[in-house]
Amino acid sequence: MYDLHHLPATEVLTTLASSTQGLSTQEAGRRLREYGANRIEAAPRRHLLARLLKEFTGLFSIVLWIAAGLAFLVALLEPGQGTAQIGSAVVMVIIVSGLFSFWQEFCAEQALAALQRLLPRQITVVRDGTVSQVVAEALVPGDLIRLTQGESVPSDCRLIESFGVRINSATVAGETGAQPRDSEPSSEEDPLHCKNILLAGTSLISGECTAVVYATGMRTEFGRIAHLTLAGGAVVSPLRREVAHLSRVITLLAVIIGVLFFTVGWWVGLPLWQSFIFAIDIIVAMVPEGLQPTLTLALVLATKRMAKRHVLIRHLATVETLGATT
Repeated sequence: MYDLHHLPATEVLTTLASSTQGLSTQEAGRRLREYGANRIEAAPRRHLLARLLKEFTGLFSIVLWIAAGLAFLVALLEPGQGTAQIGSAVVMVIIVSGLFSFWQEFCAEQALAALQRLLPRQITVVRDGTVSQVVAEALVPGDLIRLTQGESVPSDCRLIESFGVRINSATVAGETGAQPRDSEPSSEEDPLHCKNILLAGTSLISGECTAVVYATGMRTEFGRIAHLTLAGGAVVSPLRREVAHLSRVITLLAVIIGVLFFTVGWWVGLPLWQSFIFAIDIIVAMVPEGLQPTLTLALVLATKRMAKRHVLIRHLATVETLGATT
């Protein structure tokens, strides 16, 4: 931002090619085309149905689907053994666990999308030397805006004049107390701690001020935070890696032991068909059907506890990752 916080107010206006009269309407239009609208862009997301189906196709879910299929196969080939009920229970476990995970992530995404609503819709701006109201999305770098007590900051700004300004920066910096701000040059390097900087998403608790916009939309600190929360990369969490590893081990052991019991049954003289049914029963019995709902329930409860502390969890497995940090 050109070290605007180090400069006197008059030099800040010069650096941004603005003035105390604000931008001209023509120049504001040109900058709007250059920098784009002052809004938080929505991250591309997969279709809702695709995200729902993803919850039922994890590696451990696939193991459970196979176990349920084998249980139904045994019930079809040799009815009356109770394996149909086992298969139905496994399917219910998969569905309930998947719906839990999907609903939690869906609610989190809805809350994250509400970040856009933290920015004001109308703002007082000076253009062509005239004070007027414009939509916040039309703000551009160099615009001169006026804010009063109770208003939210629409974009990252450098104070030009201030009178008793105190802000609440909890949405950006996490500091819940009133933070004083003034228009004097600052020696701080981090804009989060500069007393002459107003960041988008914060709000004025008291006072009034005139400020010049230097960053809008996704170029603001608020926009960067929104981008990180809405478009986080698909990084596999430690918990997912461990569950995937456990799924592979269980599958391998179940197949090996199932084949072993089939071989032993055939060797001691059991009918081939009965040995096959017995081996399938062993494989189904070795799959821990209760593991997935237990993990899901534990993570959901942890997510609810985090929400009470105003921490929003987008993916359930992130709870375990957060707990692994030092």
